[in-house]
Amino acid sequence: MTVNDAVVKRTIELLKEKNISQYRLEQLSGIQHGHMQWIMSGKSKTVTLSTVLRLANGFGMTVTEFLGGDLFLFENLEVE
Repeated sequence: MTVNDAVVKRTIELLKEKNISQYRLEQLSGIQHGHMQWIMSGKSKTVTLSTVLRLANGFGMTVTEFLGGDLFLFENLEVE
């Protein structure tokens, strides 16, 4: 799984957990709709740390909390 895939999976997981829409997350995080669509569709191959920070902030958590869990373990990711 790529880092981008992991970010998308974690975002979907948190949207369900926190019961908020993608649109609401866009508002809370300051990420433009088009950019969020690009990420969530898998078309973006390079999610930046800045974007991850914005996502975490939109969810009301630290980046460490966002990146927690097995999804982001090095051995589970395809790192180029």
